[in-house]
Amino acid sequence: MFDFSTVIDRHGTWCTQWDYVADRFGDADLLPFTISDMDFATAPCILDALSARLSHGVFGYSRWKNDAFLPAIAHWYAHRFHSAINTDSIVYGPSVIYMVAEMIRQWSAPGDGIVVHTPAYDAFFKTIEGNQRQVVGVALEQREGEWFCDMAKLEAALAQPHNRVLLLCSPQNPTGKVWTREELQTMAALCAKHNVRVISDEIHMDMTWNGHQHIPWCDVAQGPWALFTSGSKSFNIPAFTGAYGLIDDESTRNDYLNALKSRDGLSSPSVPALVAHIAAYQQGEPWLDALRDYLQENMRYIQQTLNAAFPELQWRMPQATYLAWIDLRPLHIDDRQLQEVLIKQQKVAIMPGYTYGEEGNGFIRLNAGCPRVKLEQGVERLIAAIHTLR
Repeated sequence: MFDFSTVIDRHGTWCTQWDYVADRFGDADLLPFTISDMDFATAPCILDALSARLSHGVFGYSRWKNDAFLPAIAHWYAHRFHSAINTDSIVYGPSVIYMVAEMIRQWSAPGDGIVVHTPAYDAFFKTIEGNQRQVVGVALEQREGEWFCDMAKLEAALAQPHNRVLLLCSPQNPTGKVWTREELQTMAALCAKHNVRVISDEIHMDMTWNGHQHIPWCDVAQGPWALFTSGSKSFNIPAFTGAYGLIDDESTRNDYLNALKSRDGLSSPSVPALVAHIAAYQQGEPWLDALRDYLQENMRYIQQTLNAAFPELQWRMPQATYLAWIDLRPLHIDDRQLQEVLIKQQKVAIMPGYTYGEEGNGFIRLNAGCPRVKLEQGVERLIAAIHTLR
């Protein structure tokens, strides 16, 4: 019904992953498995909705607080996550990271600590440090291929008086961990106990595998919180910009919206982003479910192929995201030497784990959001690079 196997040439579209791969990796002629967008065309229902809106021809200033966008979000949460949300709590933003940064500024002062689970999405480090706050990392622990948080270590960080915010990634990037309800409830209780506010980045919420279910933070929250997300990852529309979130407290929400509109002049939304989200959340479920099936098969391919080549890895596909967080430490190879071989010999770009903090040493992050034929080439080149170093 939906075609995810046909390769679409993205060169010449000002595409970060393909056209600007040299910015990060030094060479331009690389097969990329890097930044987290996908090589698939977006859902047909989105293309149809955009085409209809474009045919109108007038693109003036618009409002995000309208009778289509807000109900579409509420419908998605009720239908996909069995979560009833108050549409009055919905806010708009140009990106999730913009929204995260604004709440960090509201809820902390320069020099304060922002607690994050590590390894962490690299933009978290940049956002925290760029706003003159301190990254307070709590390392996730791996047991039998699964990731866990030591709640005692987390509480020790939350108990420090200058650590004002927990910046949660749910599901977690790069590990792909899906937080259980019990884990989320424990974190909520600890944050309430120590008067720590919570910002939850849930942009990968739709991409969970093997029966794991995403639980929105709003379902477990006890103290002050903000939840930010977007359909941009799930429906492959980051080029439109546009995100949204939930801020339950009215005063906090008004402060956020005042900054968005009065200070930053960003309250007029991207109309393509609104149209795309409305179409996705009202009509896009069949496409998304077919995509999820395809991506899970991609992950199974990586698991089977890598473990056949290197049985000592015993790698397991993640619980969520189309980003394969691969632990290469059992192979005892040097991270930077591997990158050199991948780039210079195999002509492939795969994110080194140290991008995500020191806890990422020995790992790589491979984006599997692509047609199988491309993924097969990438995995074959990765295996060849590893053999070169052993």
